[in-house]
Amino acid sequence: MNGQLWNDILSHDVTMAGAIVKLLLALVLGAAIGIERRYKGQIAGMRTFALICMGACLAMLISIYIPQEYLGLKNGDPGRIAAQVVSGVGFLGAGAIIQMKGSVRGLTTAAGIWMTACLGLAVGAGMYVVAIVATLLIIIVLVNIERIERHANFQWESRVISIKAHGIIEDLEPCRQIIRDYGVRVSDTLVRYDYDNLTTTANFMVRAKGTLNAPPLFGKLREAIDAISITLTNEMNL
Repeated sequence: MNGQLWNDILSHDVTMAGAIVKLLLALVLGAAIGIERRYKGQIAGMRTFALICMGACLAMLISIYIPQEYLGLKNGDPGRIAAQVVSGVGFLGAGAIIQMKGSVRGLTTAAGIWMTACLGLAVGAGMYVVAIVATLLIIIVLVNIERIERHANFQWESRVISIKAHGIIEDLEPCRQIIRDYGVRVSDTLVRYDYDNLTTTANFMVRAKGTLNAPPLFGKLREAIDAISITLTNEMNL
């Protein structure tokens, strides 16, 4: 009995025992990736990734089951339904990407969603070892490579330094030079002059590292111009 159950689980054909085990494994692998994403504060967490992985696994099982069971479809393509998962899951990935003025967030989560769907397909096709190894590699990429980037100071991020100051300030080069002196790259500058209230709003689009010490930089900028407010954000303030 136990031997038959094990054969059903490892069988390339879709069996009741095999389908249940594959769905459970897909749940575990998807949830493992979801834990890491949730730990990083992403909205898509364990439930989202577990459902994506199980859904892809179920699609793969259906793809194999139809030509297996129904006469006339023995020569059908068992990958036709599963192929739609790869393209269709892109809509979920697009929903995970939050595009804001000056920056984009959620690309890693979107890539994780796509990879998790592929994991489900692999489990559904009976590629257990490949799916488990792929899950471990995904977690290594999400956790360890980020640590390497942080240690090597590769983590440059797009930011906007927004300064609102009294008066109409035409020469902003002193501000740019102060920003550059703090190791921040200035990529562009957008300026708004309010002639009614006599104020200047300057948005410096910069590339900064996560270790940027903003208060001293803001202090120097305030000394350079008569600033009302200075903020470091992801969005333009016009």
